[in-house]
Amino acid sequence: MHPVLVHIRFPYDGPWGQEMSQGLAALADDIASEPGLHWKLWLEDAGRGEAGGAYLFDSRDNAERYLAKHRARLAQWGIQVLAVAISALNPDLSRRCKAAATPALPARQAQAASAL
Repeated sequence: MHPVLVHIRFPYDGPWGQEMSQGLAALADDIASEPGLHWKLWLEDAGRGEAGGAYLFDSRDNAERYLAKHRARLAQWGIQVLAVAISALNPDLSRRCKAAATPALPARQAQAASAL
């Protein structure tokens, strides 16, 4: 499997900050149980009236499955327009730029010292 990053943005009128955290805690728990999800970063921009997330999945299949579920959920809330990008990761360069190790992005193995 190859890890992918999913970035989703959509119009959102709030609530924001702590009120958002409290109001969407059950949703966060549901998202956390998604197959293949390693983590989600919750994004909010009250000034632009947008919310969304960045998700690291272990595979494109799991990302696509989640995206279909999330689109349906947002549609029930009246949100029809989403900006979505699904991108493959480059683990080597990501680690060089301080990406945290996860099962989808394991720490680079230390190279064996050369024999003298």
